[in-house]
Amino acid sequence: MFEDLHWIDPETQALLDSLVESLPSARLLLFLNYRPEYRHGWGSKTYYTQLRLDPLPRASAEELLETLLGSGPDLTLLKALLIERTEGNPFFLEESVRALAETQALAGDRGAYRVVRPISSIQVPATVQAVLAARIDRLSPDDKRVLQSASVIGETATFAILQAVADMPEEELRQALDRLQAVELLYETSLFPDLDYTFKHGLTYQVAYTSLLLERRRTLHVRILEAMERLYADRLGEQIERLASHAFRGEAWEKAVTYLRRAGAKAFAHSANRQAVAYYEQALTALSHLPESQQTLEQAIDLRFDLRTSLFPLGEMDKIVGHLREADRLARVLGDQRRLGWVSVYMAHYSQATGDSKRAHEAARAAHTIGEALADLALETGARFYLGWSAFSLGDHVGAEGHLRSVVASLEPHRRGERCNLTGFPAVMARWVLSMCLAARGELDEGIAVGREGIRIAEELDHAYSLILACWGPVDAYRIKGELHEATRLGERALGLCRDWNVTGLSPLVRAVLGDLYARTGRIADGFGLLQEALTAIESMRGGSSWDTSFRLHLGEAYARLGRLEQASATAERALLVARERGNRGCEGHALCFLGELALHADPPEIETAQVHCRQSLALAEELGMRPLAAHCHLGLGRLHGRAGRRHEADESLARAATMFREMAMRPWLEQAETELKALG
Repeated sequence: MFEDLHWIDPETQALLDSLVESLPSARLLLFLNYRPEYRHGWGSKTYYTQLRLDPLPRASAEELLETLLGSGPDLTLLKALLIERTEGNPFFLEESVRALAETQALAGDRGAYRVVRPISSIQVPATVQAVLAARIDRLSPDDKRVLQSASVIGETATFAILQAVADMPEEELRQALDRLQAVELLYETSLFPDLDYTFKHGLTYQVAYTSLLLERRRTLHVRILEAMERLYADRLGEQIERLASHAFRGEAWEKAVTYLRRAGAKAFAHSANRQAVAYYEQALTALSHLPESQQTLEQAIDLRFDLRTSLFPLGEMDKIVGHLREADRLARVLGDQRRLGWVSVYMAHYSQATGDSKRAHEAARAAHTIGEALADLALETGARFYLGWSAFSLGDHVGAEGHLRSVVASLEPHRRGERCNLTGFPAVMARWVLSMCLAARGELDEGIAVGREGIRIAEELDHAYSLILACWGPVDAYRIKGELHEATRLGERALGLCRDWNVTGLSPLVRAVLGDLYARTGRIADGFGLLQEALTAIESMRGGSSWDTSFRLHLGEAYARLGRLEQASATAERALLVARERGNRGCEGHALCFLGELALHADPPEIETAQVHCRQSLALAEELGMRPLAAHCHLGLGRLHGRAGRRHEADESLARAATMFREMAMRPWLEQAETELKALG
């Protein structure tokens, strides 16, 4: 059970989100409660049910009042009045009774009160906030000041900080706190390592805070900030979120920028990306209050870079490109080549992630030129990674391999732990794409070894985003070899990490990878569902994704396994069109090969169409050095020649396919080719 979610902290929210995502596969009943202002994204889940907690029905409200007031006959009219005014809200009822006792409309003790004033003269405020405000106003000046000061500190107030801002001797402060506990406005919640007090109810805290004039609030926030800086001088990092909040609310704008940026970095390091974004956005707001200077313009650019890094795992592409365009404008105003280089790196990432590999390659090349001119190793590393990734998508496997191996070499052995201002660690991400590049070229064992090394590094760095990509890396090599069990195990691990760490930007991509593997291993319904779900999410992204053409082909293959050949063909034709528009030549080759298979299995078989597609695919595969695809094309040509009665051509194509499958240790496919050869006699 999770209670009072309206007070949840970012790390616990991330944990809860991952738990909610995992519920369909777990024997677990999860209870939650929260106020209406709390927002979540679970409403559309089929396994989520919301029960509204309405005000108490009259019988229950009467029972509660019996406990609070007593059962005397003089209380009957008062109970009716309270139920009418509070509409059965239990907290409102409790606070109203306490207020009546404090104002001496009631005499006696809890559960045994009697009415001592005419019912007609008793006024019950219209809201619980009004009741609380009246209770606070009735406090002595010292007690009221202490309560209000505590509210500015936060829902939990540490005694040492309260003492620093309360403007009264320690003994008087302790007596005031005792009185506030006696009237149940505050509770003592912790003695060690700090003496802490918390408000009985969040509404009490809010009413006490809003009862202060804005200027008084601002002054108290600044004093609290200064007290915290003194008290926690040797461990500011532990208090960074509270420091940021007090600096922002106290309008200490320069400190607010510093602390908010540090709080954002801390949240990002813990994969609390949504909270990191909130801190960085607040830092930008604080920065806008400072006079414009070179320093503030540089900070404005760097904060937008921070935002981009935190927004990407959340998949919020529109916000990313908006921040990058503004960063580009500011960098040009400053004439800052290094920051312009980083804008180009991040635009390369944005373009690649949204499917425009040509533009990504151009941006990465511009960034690399600047990096070389400035001898900036981090900038060169980022640029080379995106040169490699975009080259891979465009089918330039040799060029991609060169760039990616350069990244790997430049980080060995002592720079593996450098992030180089990227979302993930380039020592891992370069191996992720390099593993897939080697798999596409038929270097399967090396692709697996490179991918495994990426997993090991990501585990050592303990970074969720990088580890997700690392697990994805060798999946292609395992799949091409036919080792589907290990590929599936890695896909499931990657998806589990997406859920556990709320990496929503990668989740649809990993779902598509896993959906394809499920479909290949006989779990067609599960795989088809995951693929459809993933592609729907990907299509909602601005521009799509660099992976959506290959994932669309996987969906087409799933249609074919279900016997839905028309949908399979339409899906493959769409993938081919998009691949050609984007210049994704490797995907184009795979789409042609699949269309050839579909034509061969049509009723009746479309032999000539199948041959055209297979030969076009083979030409691309040979040009791009994609040996596994070329082997599949030879297998397809052998089959269609056999269907057409061209035995000699069939024998040549199947023998060539068998040789290639044997060389690459693609055993399931080798068995198919050998079976076809035997069938020829």
